[in-house]
Amino acid sequence: MEKRDARRITAGYNARIIYSTTSYDGIIDNLSETGANIITFPVESSLDFRPGESIDLKFEAPSGEVLNLQCKIKWSSKIHPHKVKNSIGMKIIDPQWEKTACFL
Repeated sequence: MEKRDARRITAGYNARIIYSTTSYDGIIDNLSETGANIITFPVESSLDFRPGESIDLKFEAPSGEVLNLQCKIKWSSKIHPHKVKNSIGMKIIDPQWEKTACFL
């Protein structure tokens, strides 16, 4: 089993991701300094989030600060029963936590 380098926190924050010029809403399941796992809200049709592609993550931190993070998809899977939700693992590209009053 792969060991993570960064400590993750269970987040539960509302999030918006932008992928291929389309926005999707979801929840941040967990978050670290280097990555995040997002669960999308149900979408009308099955969608593939392809590993290696760019994706933007936007959410509001507990401080009220809105964070916009550029990420790269590491993996994705569809969530049963109807496969209309996705779980997406992403790596944060050039995280700039030192410039934010964020909680990490």
